[in-house]
Amino acid sequence: MQYRRLGRTNLDVSLICLGTMTWGQQNTEAEGHAQMDYAVDQGINFFDTAELYSIPPRPETQGSTERIIGSWFKSRGKRDKVILASKVVGRSDNTWFRDGGSKAELSRAQIEEAVNKSLKRLQTDYIDLYQIHWPDRPMPWGSNPTVYRHQDGDSHSIEETVAIMGDLVKAGKIRHFGLSNESAWGTMTFLKAADAQSGLPRVQSVQNAYNLLNRTYEVALAEVSLRETVSLLAYSPLAQGYLTGKYLDGARPAGARTTLFKRGQRYETPGAEPAIRKYIALAKEFGLDPAQMALAFVNSRPFVTSNIIGATSMEQLTTDIASINVAITPELEQRIDAIHLEHCNPCP
Repeated sequence: MQYRRLGRTNLDVSLICLGTMTWGQQNTEAEGHAQMDYAVDQGINFFDTAELYSIPPRPETQGSTERIIGSWFKSRGKRDKVILASKVVGRSDNTWFRDGGSKAELSRAQIEEAVNKSLKRLQTDYIDLYQIHWPDRPMPWGSNPTVYRHQDGDSHSIEETVAIMGDLVKAGKIRHFGLSNESAWGTMTFLKAADAQSGLPRVQSVQNAYNLLNRTYEVALAEVSLRETVSLLAYSPLAQGYLTGKYLDGARPAGARTTLFKRGQRYETPGAEPAIRKYIALAKEFGLDPAQMALAFVNSRPFVTSNIIGATSMEQLTTDIASINVAITPELEQRIDAIHLEHCNPCP
């Protein structure tokens, strides 16, 4: 396993991060425990979860993933072996997150309620990286859309949010904070807010979608990551499994996420399947597993600190973790870029 520094912290996280959002619906508690056991044995020290999980979001399963991680910590006694990331939801019309039935927003009361509930479910005293799952302000679909339509609406200020995160750090409930589904403007505004007042915590990471079908992070945020030392934690590196080819020609394998939940619209755009076919053909030409090539590409980017993989079977998990051993040669990267230029970001 390889390790990279998380932002400007003193934490070195594994290049492969264990995503957990299927635990509690697609995966049982026992299966989640087995995945964590195997991941730690393979050198993974970084887990990512959220108060929202499991996926798809449902009132009856909200928080189930954190509870599964908490029961693993209790049974294995390995809290000190794991750098743990979780998230608080952004503004939402959903009312099941908060005790009073309020719509979700990033107010002080709601953030404090969220972190306290997460700590209880996780059976831990602290969260290493606490992330804002999506912005409080209105945003177009996708953190970096290829077609931008501005939106206005109610929101708590970024300066207010940074101050709240600072208080959580002082209280010892979180060590650092990060963003998710965020834009370049949003990231830089969070950084400016921290710089404006001594003692406020700096954003350490951005968790955004990044894969062969969606490289929009490179347009503006990659430079932010490298120049400001803000780590990209790449999610959906296999484009919800579409880059494996298992959904080509309308196939719907039994037990697969899109088969069960019909939530794959992001990767079913008109330009998606032609690009997927070319990436799969390229992997086969180079003698590579298509999933491992897609993951290895994400692993190889200098602005990526950790690649968040998610698996519903141990077979998938072993394949995905083994991508750490696949190299993207200059020739292969050139061929990948040629396909990208022909089929540029079909799934932002």
